[in-house]
Parts: sequence; C-alpha cells; structure tokens
Amino acid sequence: MERVLGPAAPGERLRTDALFALAMAVSAVVVVQVVRDNGHAPDVLGWALLLVAHVVIVWRRRAPIRVIVALMAILLVYHSLDNNHTAPMAVSMAALFTVASRTRPRNTVLVGVGVMGVMLGVKFHEGMAEGTQSLRISGWIVSFLLLGVYVRIHRQYVTSVVERAERAERTREEEARRRVAEERLRVARDLHDLLAHSITLVGVQTSVAAHVLAADPDRLDRAAVAKALDDVADTCRSARGELRATLQVLRSGADDGSDEARGPLPGLDGLPDLADAARTAGARVELAVADCRAPAAVGAAAYRIVQEALTNVVRHAGPGSTVTVSVRTQDAALCVRVADDGTGGRGREPDHAPGFGLLGMRERARTVGGTLDAGPRPEGGFMVSAVLPLAPVSLGGLS
Repeated sequence: MERVLGPAAPGERLRTDALFALAMAVSAVVVVQVVRDNGHAPDVLGWALLLVAHVVIVWRRRAPIRVIVALMAILLVYHSLDNNHTAPMAVSMAALFTVASRTRPRNTVLVGVGVMGVMLGVKFHEGMAEGTQSLRISGWIVSFLLLGVYVRIHRQYVTSVVERAERAERTREEEARRRVAEERLRVARDLHDLLAHSITLVGVQTSVAAHVLAADPDRLDRAAVAKALDDVADTCRSARGELRATLQVLRSGADDGSDEARGPLPGLDGLPDLADAARTAGARVELAVADCRAPAAVGAAAYRIVQEALTNVVRHAGPGSTVTVSVRTQDAALCVRVADDGTGGRGREPDHAPGFGLLGMRERARTVGGTLDAGPRPEGGFMVSAVLPLAPVSLGGLS
C-alpha cells in the first residue's frame, strides 16, 4: 500500500495514486452490489459523493491532513443520507493509514480521536444498537492507524540505516584518501632524503676528481682521482640500493604501514656511515652517539634528520667546515643536535629557491611526537636541534 524504500518521482507517484484510487472506486461499486443489508443503495447524490471521495484520495500522500479532513466532511454527508455504509470503508482506511504513516504521531492521535469521536457520537445519537455496531468499526480504525505508525517507524529505521551506511562509506573513502596522502608524503620525504644526500655527495666527489685532473695535468695524482671515482661509485651503489627498496614498496602497493611492507627502518647504528660519507665529501665530522635503545621509529627519524642536516652542511657550509653531531638521551627523549661552523650559517640558500629539507626534518620529528628547531648560530654556522620522545605517538609516514 505504501512505498517504503526510495522516493518515487512526482509523476510516477501521482499515476500510482490515481490507479490505486480507481481500484478502490471499483471495489466500492462491487460492495454496493454485494452488500445490501448495511444502508440503502446510493442515489445520484450518494454516487456523486462516493465518486468525489475517491477523487480526493488521489492526493492523500501530498496532503494527508487536508485529504482526511475533506474526506470526513464528504463521508459525513454520505452516511447521514443512510447510503451503503460499507462501500466507502476502503477509501476511509487508506486515508487513515496515510495520515499515520506520513505525519507526526500527534497528528495520528488527533485524527484517530476525531474520526472515532464523530462516528461514535453520530451512531450513539441514532440509538444504542447503532452505537454498539460502530464499536466494531473502531477496531478497524485503530488497526490501520497502528499499521501506518509501524510503516512510518520502519521507513525511518531504513532511512537511518542507509544514512549510516553512506556515512561509513564516506568515512572509509576519506580514510583511504588520508592514507594515500600520508603514503605519498612518506615516499616524497624518503626520495628527498635519499636523492638529495646521494646527489650532493656525488657532486662533491666529482668536483674533487675534476679539481685533481685540472690542478696539475703534467703530474696527475692517479691515486686521488681513483679514490674520488671509487667514492662516487660507492655512493651510487648505496643510493641505488635504497632507491630499489623504496620502489619495491611502491610496486607492491603496500600502504598498510606494516614493517614487513616497508622493510627495516634505518636507525642510530647507521649514523657512522653518514659521518663517513660527509667526511669523504670534505667535511670534518665529530660524532658522539650515546648508547640507548630507541624505538625503531624514533631511531629512523633521528637518522633522517642527521642525514638531511649533513647534506645541508656539505652543500652550504663551505669547504673544510667542522660539524658536530650529538645524539643523547635526556628526560625520556632522544636529543639530536647537528651544528657546524660553516660560512653558510645565515641564510643557507640565498641564491636558490627554497627547498624541502627543513620542512622534511620538521615532519620527521612530528611523526614521532617530537619538535625540531633550526637556524643560524650567533657565533657563525648553522644548527639543527631535535627532541624526539622515546615513546613515539605515531609510526605513520616514517621509513
């Protein structure tokens, strides 16, 4: 009788209601012919009132309250003429059902009380027997009202379930987009750390080889050239290995953040290799690493921060600069400090577009709940200082 799931188009709804009203009108004609002991056969006025009642019911879903009020007025006149009382029963119940299923509970109660009050008042006024007979009809009225209330509650329940499902789907899509964005950011940081560090070292080492070749061609220091080229080859091999590991993560499509998908994280035990690479590039590195058991994510963040800081020293601090790398624990945190005495301390890249090095280091620190400060030192040079809690708040975005 009612459409519970999915609203129909206005034209389709009106067409359905018109066919429904026509079916009830046909049933009313059949009832008049079959049931002859419940009122007189309608005359011309009775048939007109019965027809109007079935025309009005076409708009029951558009304006249920106005339709029930109009129907009560029409049928009150119809029944007062003692026409067949069973014929309009179907159209009356349909109107009551629509009120209960499509309006507020208060309207349902008011309409039910009003309809039964008018009916019982008229019938008991005609006599006790008529009033007693009308009590049977009251049971039908209550039944259709309760059925309409059930349909309305079921419709609201289904609607709430659909809305919850849509919200859950939106949440899953947003979570997927967030994870993709985090993974892209992680890969961008990894590639920056890897490529910037390796390319900087290759640039310095090839410059050394070029300088040796151009300094005194007649007395070529073959050993120095060979060492510089070997350093370039070692750096390229190391960069190729790290790049291959990063690309394997991307090709596997593993974005679940698991350690198995990302491979082992670099840690504090890799800092001596970073220091050796910076020394090969011409910097004087003093490394002091305290013996501590930092979580893998914290150790990886410290490694990447030191790597980027040493890369910046090699690129900007000037030849022969001294850099001090200190890693120690204090107040349940890992304190990382990289300071140099180079000439590039005030404004590291005055002639270049801003890079992503400092931004990446701050993001590294934030991923484990830490903080990072970087800037020129008053006595000259540049310093990077990070405080990383030994109990990280998140492992996302680190590799």
